[in-house]
Amino acid sequence: MLSRIVAATAAVLALGVPAIAMESDRASERPVVVELFTSQGCSSCPPANAYLTDLVRSRKDVLPLGFHVTYWNRLGWVDPFSFEGATQRQAAYGSRFGDGSYTPEIVVNGKVSFVGSHRAQGEAAIDAAKREAASAPVTVTRKGGSVSINVGQGSGNARVILVGYDAQHSTKVPRGENSGQTLVESNVVRSFQKVGDWAGQPVTLNVASPAGEEIAVLLEAPDGSIVGAARASDSAS
Repeated sequence: MLSRIVAATAAVLALGVPAIAMESDRASERPVVVELFTSQGCSSCPPANAYLTDLVRSRKDVLPLGFHVTYWNRLGWVDPFSFEGATQRQAAYGSRFGDGSYTPEIVVNGKVSFVGSHRAQGEAAIDAAKREAASAPVTVTRKGGSVSINVGQGSGNARVILVGYDAQHSTKVPRGENSGQTLVESNVVRSFQKVGDWAGQPVTLNVASPAGEEIAVLLEAPDGSIVGAARASDSAS
């Protein structure tokens, strides 16, 4: 084991790249955040839900999140995963982009939006977002009922947002535009809350674990763009 460590260190030094710098680079990597605003009451949404599921399965460099909005609930079927926070978040994007709220809508890194079933636009937006640097490295660790969030040093300032989501749900829909269908939806957001602020200096936040099977953290700049993100890992100790 020691010989392998020495060899690896020698290889790094031979390239003229400090090991600490390489570790920092890895820490600063972050997934591209893809937010889908959807509803089980919307007949145009299943293709967008399928696209989000494909991203979950095939793109580890992407953090797909499904936000179920409430404004379809009055039209024959109440989406069990809809919540007002999703509706409000989309409304904020709609106001900023000037296109209102509609489903299905995808927003990439809080900067660009398009019809959620338009895969070509999605891939182009993701590729463009991957060329953007994160403002700061983010790590998230879950242990039991608590979550530890560490945001490193960087530039700018942002809200620290904790997201809880479920990996997948399958729902039989008896009424509304999708009546008779069984909808399979991935990374269904169950909770979304600001837990702190970051202003360029390292910060550690310890908070209660949110509703949802999985956890992620977003850094949201004052203009609404996502400048950092990370999925949670589970602590073994």
